[in-house]
Amino acid sequence: MIAESGHYALVLALGLALIQSIVPLIGARLNDVALMNVARSTALAQLLFVGASFVALVMLHVNSDFSVANVYENSHSMKPLLYKITGVWGNHEGSMLLWVSILALFGGLVAAFGNNLPLSLRAHVLAVQAWVASAFYLFILVTSNPFLRIASPPIEGRDLNPVLQDIGLAVHPPMLYLGYVGFSISFSFAIAALMEGRIDAAWARWVRPWTLVAWIFLTLGIAMGSYWAYYELGWGGWWFWDPVENASLMPWLSGTALLHSALVMEKRNALKVWTILLSILTFSLSLLGTFLVRSGVITSVHAFATDPTRGVFILLILCLFIGGSLALFAGRATSLKQGGLFAPISREGALVLNNLLLTVACAVVLFGTLYPLAMEMLADFKMSVGAPFYNLTFAPLFTLLLLAVPFGPMLAWKRGDLLGVTQRLLAAGVAGLVAVAIAWGWASGGSTLAPLAIGLGIFVIGGAVTDIVERTGLVRLPFATVLHRARGMPRSAWGTAFAHAGLGVALIGIVCETTWNSEYIATMKQNDVAQIAGFDVKLDGLLQRQGPNYREMIAEFNVSLDGKPLSVMTPSKRSFTTRGSSTTEAALLTRGASQLYISLGEANAEGAIAVRIYYKPMVLMIWWGPVLMAFGGVLSLSDRRLRVGAPKPARAKQRLQPAE
Repeated sequence: MIAESGHYALVLALGLALIQSIVPLIGARLNDVALMNVARSTALAQLLFVGASFVALVMLHVNSDFSVANVYENSHSMKPLLYKITGVWGNHEGSMLLWVSILALFGGLVAAFGNNLPLSLRAHVLAVQAWVASAFYLFILVTSNPFLRIASPPIEGRDLNPVLQDIGLAVHPPMLYLGYVGFSISFSFAIAALMEGRIDAAWARWVRPWTLVAWIFLTLGIAMGSYWAYYELGWGGWWFWDPVENASLMPWLSGTALLHSALVMEKRNALKVWTILLSILTFSLSLLGTFLVRSGVITSVHAFATDPTRGVFILLILCLFIGGSLALFAGRATSLKQGGLFAPISREGALVLNNLLLTVACAVVLFGTLYPLAMEMLADFKMSVGAPFYNLTFAPLFTLLLLAVPFGPMLAWKRGDLLGVTQRLLAAGVAGLVAVAIAWGWASGGSTLAPLAIGLGIFVIGGAVTDIVERTGLVRLPFATVLHRARGMPRSAWGTAFAHAGLGVALIGIVCETTWNSEYIATMKQNDVAQIAGFDVKLDGLLQRQGPNYREMIAEFNVSLDGKPLSVMTPSKRSFTTRGSSTTEAALLTRGASQLYISLGEANAEGAIAVRIYYKPMVLMIWWGPVLMAFGGVLSLSDRRLRVGAPKPARAKQRLQPAE
């Protein structure tokens, strides 16, 4: 009954989404308050039913009900409870149910907390959200039903893909989907604004918090996925320019541009057309990522193996929403009035440059992702686009972006003083040059550009610190006054500083890890000692252990530095008999921001085992940076000004207008 109840709840959610997609639009056309309020009640009811459907699938997995095909294909009775739950979204059908559940969650949040929105705008936003939901409910019910029964239930399941049985996969997909799907709200706001013909600074104020929420989760989701690949796959790499990785990076780049563009629109009532277009493109890139993962056009550790029918269905959804939204944009964009003018050297100008570099970088990633697929389909020619291409194209664009980042927050609105800002950033520049000199003197080998990149990272961090120092008057005012000004400073300003500093931190980690990474790859026997980066790594022996649903071979390494024992590291190799596959569980020894990394290969008949040992300097800074950026986003989100329905100047202007 649980499976049938979950399926029925999903059908009811589809019915509610169809009502939500039509009735509020009629109400908005007729100016009928009751019909427009239908959007709110149906959005909340839809969230309730799709949530019930998702809970039903979780219960089926927890109970190991192998009469349900989805449970049989992706679970096992001996699997730990945590991985029974995460197995719900470790497959195509369950992950799509999570996808629409999060879509309904964002719609429900707008319905519950969007009371500051004009009624007509809220009705249009929730109707557009329901269009997207209806399409994906149909997709699930027609091609990807997670509640299908098996006529003759087996005794045991096939188990979840062993690579996915990891705590990182309990966190990574939900966070990523909260980012992917969260941009649907920005999309819905953009389409609603085009339908109403109302696009102003108040609209930007309303849409920015929702965009920021999605951006925060996508930032954390990408970082978590990168760290999972780093420690789970056994290669010691954290980014491979895999098409599915690129599919998550593209909406992040576009969403970052959207956040900055919406800020210009909010403050200066400018860049209206561009902000609307970015709102459409960002969610379109999220839909493209969904298509790449589920269509079968790529082979990736991230991709779900699916049949062509599903790919065609998602392609139709892609064409419908991207094509329809761009057609509506083309029809209405010419009627939009541009806002205030500004000089090229101004904060608006810096944000426009930011948008230009981010969108061009996004286009480069899009080209590198789709070009091999196009060549394979059109010319039957297989090729790959990897790190060398992106190093030559993406890296220079991001370098220019990082050079400009410290200037933006310190330039004045409308017209800025570039020379004055440069003088104020002098200390940050000197710190960067000192870092370059230190890196050049300390480094041995590697790219000659690496010290310059480290200096750039320090300059970005120094620029963020300088912005805070200038705002609080730290070096020129009494300490009590500085504290008072710091407490009174908008949280969005703190958030901007933390987010920009996070970019510099991540850059330093990337440069250090890729430039001065050390590796030792060999076959080792008991009592063999490997020497790497000053560490002595001795293999003490191998032992076997039985896990819940796997057999594990563990190697014990004693690590010492300069003759002093440091730690015992125990990497392992797990064999999952049900799936007939194995996973590598790397061992990590952290010292500051650096790590010693050991993973195992295959053992031979003589008792020797293949071993990979890496020393990765400053590698943790790669993930500290995104965490710092997300923390900055949370600080900005907590700024009360983002919870107000319209900018204060607009309200003041309304009060000054005479009654007609």
